[in-house]
Amino acid sequence: MMSNDKHIDDLLDLLSAQGKEAYFGEPVSVLEHCLQCAYFAEQSQASPSTIAAALLHDIGHMLHGLPEDIAQRGVDGAHEEVAAAYLARWFGEDVTETVRLHVAAKRYLCATDPGYLGRLSPASVESLQLQGGPMCDEEAAAFEALPNASVAVQLRQWDDEAKIQNMDVPGLEHYRSVLLRVSVSG
Repeated sequence: MMSNDKHIDDLLDLLSAQGKEAYFGEPVSVLEHCLQCAYFAEQSQASPSTIAAALLHDIGHMLHGLPEDIAQRGVDGAHEEVAAAYLARWFGEDVTETVRLHVAAKRYLCATDPGYLGRLSPASVESLQLQGGPMCDEEAAAFEALPNASVAVQLRQWDDEAKIQNMDVPGLEHYRSVLLRVSVSG
């Protein structure tokens, strides 16, 4: 059985190695996006588990093996589900459920915040349709009742902001201690 240190190092290596890929039509790489999202969480004085979720929320894009242009091909890679399942080996629901719900949070915000859809990037609007579009009233009410819903909404807002070219943020090693602190025994 590997130690948590090894698991965390493997996660950081995965982000480093595969995170340099283009981020589905956005002006930053997946790694730049994830680091910016974690930085915004940290600057907001979020909990360590929320910072970890912010850093790891899009790791599913590196795991599903689908090409960058999947949205243009009409395919939803369900990256949030892939990520949550993968991360569940090392993290509790405070991380994994927040990761799993960040796409639902986009759908929720589109349904409940009149100006939200207009603030989404073109790539995010395109993927929204594949992810089910804005929630109906019943879906929104069910989402609001979930334990991690409010944290997922906050993550989603950082997610939408974290697309700034050449932004200076801490690197992966900065978050190693946070990931170790919130990881569960392996």
